[in-house]
Amino acid sequence: MSALLVIALGLVVVATAILSGIFGMAGGIVLMGFLVSVLPVGAAMMLHGVTQAASNGYRAWLNRAHIRWEILSLYGAGAAVALAGLTALSFVPDREIVFLALGTVPFIAAALPEGLALDITKKGMAAAAGFIITLINLVAGVAGPLLDVFFVRTSLTRHEVVASKAVTQTVSHLLKLVYFGLLVRETVRMESEGASVSWWVFLMVVPLAMLGTTLGKKVLDRMSDTNFRKWSQWVVLTIGAVFIARGLWTLYAA
Repeated sequence: MSALLVIALGLVVVATAILSGIFGMAGGIVLMGFLVSVLPVGAAMMLHGVTQAASNGYRAWLNRAHIRWEILSLYGAGAAVALAGLTALSFVPDREIVFLALGTVPFIAAALPEGLALDITKKGMAAAAGFIITLINLVAGVAGPLLDVFFVRTSLTRHEVVASKAVTQTVSHLLKLVYFGLLVRETVRMESEGASVSWWVFLMVVPLAMLGTTLGKKVLDRMSDTNFRKWSQWVVLTIGAVFIARGLWTLYAA
């Protein structure tokens, strides 16, 4: 990676961590879009996984008093099933698929009918969320907007939403590292193609993600629950539209 690209990466990591620190999502989509634009899909998935695991893990720690732990065991069970299924297929998406999936996920989430009560606190919903979110996360790299559907109709406060989502997203991104780094051996393919990312870049993004997360929490603490839910949807739909356009352009240019 060139020095200019490393500097750009550092700035994007901080900015997207701030965005995720405020809304509990959206930052991961922007970061994934940037990475897949400048790196091969496998390398982008690995670097994104490290950055987002650090960002979400630290966000969970900062909001640890608000985590709803009873949700997480069932979420983990569903995630494990999804990981096993994709591992059997050894599926690695093309760049165009990643862009289109990134853009489509927010609109799928927004299009779900109001009567469809995807409440992660209800029986069985946490396991379903774990399966669906992990599946999408391993294909698109992120699934935060879709994960939000399982939280938006709950009675949880904004801090409980951000804290609990941070734990589930940390799990998802760690599984992404396991999947691309070990199970489908994408790191081996990247090295053979000369597309690997230096080890120090992985170390660099961790404190930067933590810095952005800390700054984002300061904004979250000053935001009302009403504004939190209102701005969350507008932010992710705007980002989604940009990536759909980028995916279609990539297909056209291919």
